[in-house]
Amino acid sequence: MEHLPLFLILIIILGLVFDFINGFHDTANTIATSVTTRALSPRTAILIAACANFGGALLFSGVAETITKDIVNPFSLENGSAVILGALISAIFWNLITWYFGIPSSSSHALVGSISGAAIAAGGVHILNYKGFFGIVQGLIISPIIAIIIGFLIMKIFQRTLKNLPLYKTNKRMRSLQMVTAGLQSFSHGTNDAQKTMGIMTMALITSGYQSSTAVPFWIKILVAAAMALGTSVGGWKIIKTVGGKITKLTPASGAAADISSALIIFGFTALKLPVSTTHVISSSIMGVGSAQQFKSVKWGTAKRIVLTWVITLPLTALLGALVFKVLSIMM
Repeated sequence: MEHLPLFLILIIILGLVFDFINGFHDTANTIATSVTTRALSPRTAILIAACANFGGALLFSGVAETITKDIVNPFSLENGSAVILGALISAIFWNLITWYFGIPSSSSHALVGSISGAAIAAGGVHILNYKGFFGIVQGLIISPIIAIIIGFLIMKIFQRTLKNLPLYKTNKRMRSLQMVTAGLQSFSHGTNDAQKTMGIMTMALITSGYQSSTAVPFWIKILVAAAMALGTSVGGWKIIKTVGGKITKLTPASGAAADISSALIIFGFTALKLPVSTTHVISSSIMGVGSAQQFKSVKWGTAKRIVLTWVITLPLTALLGALVFKVLSIMM
């Protein structure tokens, strides 16, 4: 790594900044339910999430390779360093803006949109690998829909199996279960979200001529896992309030159901080597769980605001990525 040029080192640093922001931006999603239901204290929840994120980030790399090669071919990308740098700046800016306003937006959408926009600005619309790109977009769209359905079904199962238990026993058991599900959800977050940063950093090595394969170097895995764990330890309390309380009222049982359903979805798509938005999946799981309890219990106004952010993230970050690339091209 000591032989890398300064420009590539800058990309790696910004990649780690993006991953750090992703950590505190998305930590709220993975622990919001357990903190809201008081299954875990904020400090304990963040500690569990940081350790689980680190472990998940180290053990998987399939999603990273998808990001590296399926949006655009890094081996034929002209001005690759400027494209990647522009994409990172765009995605970081979007994450900070949405975090500031407490909106649980998608880091995945932001990164995919930013890479696409910067690449098109560099090489035209034909530069995208449309088969891979649309495969990624389909996964991002389908995963929250499945999460709503799975969240609804798991909550219905919980309601049926727990209906004869006294409420205090139900809450005690479900809070104990959430100690496990919070860690499981955070681990799944590391297996998918951290991979996106690994993928874009590997792209930078390829476009700079320092690597000839899409395999993720071990030193990148360590750096990215550590950056995400550190970001996780900071937390994102504004988003916790939105995810944990402004979508629907959570109980220990509904919180555990949301954790289980979202972790299952994230693990499933990680196995398929497809990136998903953990924000989308977790928020959608909560919507499904809330609908299973009572349709009116879901605060659909907040849900619509979140969905609107999901819809606009890809096109807006694509435009932003293209704009940043153009500025960088003039400066370079």
